[in-house]
Amino acid sequence: MEDMSSGAVYTHGHAESVLRSHRTRTAENSAGYLLPHLRPGLALLDIGSGPGTITVDLAARVAPGRLTAVEISEAALAITRAEVQRQGLGTVDLAVGDVHDLPFPDGSFDVVHAHQVLQHVADPVTALREMIRVCRPGGVVAVRDADYSGFVWYPELPGLDRWLAAYKAAARANQGEPDAGRRLLAWAQAAGAPQVTATSSTWCYGDPAARAAWGGMWADRITGSAITEQLLSSGQASQAELEQMSQAWREWAADPDGWISIVHGEVLIRMPDAAA
Repeated sequence: MEDMSSGAVYTHGHAESVLRSHRTRTAENSAGYLLPHLRPGLALLDIGSGPGTITVDLAARVAPGRLTAVEISEAALAITRAEVQRQGLGTVDLAVGDVHDLPFPDGSFDVVHAHQVLQHVADPVTALREMIRVCRPGGVVAVRDADYSGFVWYPELPGLDRWLAAYKAAARANQGEPDAGRRLLAWAQAAGAPQVTATSSTWCYGDPAARAAWGGMWADRITGSAITEQLLSSGQASQAELEQMSQAWREWAADPDGWISIVHGEVLIRMPDAAA
């Protein structure tokens, strides 16, 4: 996803290592809590559509209903557009917009979805109010975010502890909240959500291929993406420290006992029917 705030900076950026990870996301592995509420003919808003892999899955599930994908800039939207065109989908609309001030009338969509968005925005409560505003009576708002302090891994390598501390410092310097997952329920209630169901789910990587993909991605990302320059320029980490973090990820990935669980918070907000 892209930064969906007009004030915050998207910590990850769009380096190849970032998109490599984001393109593994599907509706099945990233929006399972929402899927039972989808059916053909619904109008769906996907906020922070990023590389579009979740977007196209959701679009297929609501077709012939239309899906509108929103990103904060034309450059970010172009990444979504490329995946939509690759899939040949004709039921997807693309728009530039800020989640704090969505460019749609009240009650425009049956489903409003955001994956890994609220952890990056300047005001998640305002963002949720906007998502609720554009959702129709009887519709649902669905939000899922990681919670970095809830990540659990083995072996317990000091370089990974240093990586986590550095990532959280960079995210908060960019006005984000890396422990968003645990806060989603509180943010939804502060936004006046009428009926909220809070759940959690995980990604778990513990086989050789999954370790190689996740560990290799972070080994590359910490030394060659937007967060690299942020940490260096702010003095939060040195080049040598970043190299040590990278090596720790490679060591973890190569260990046959390596395992990690990536926890996410989820909220599903049900809007009351018009007659209620």
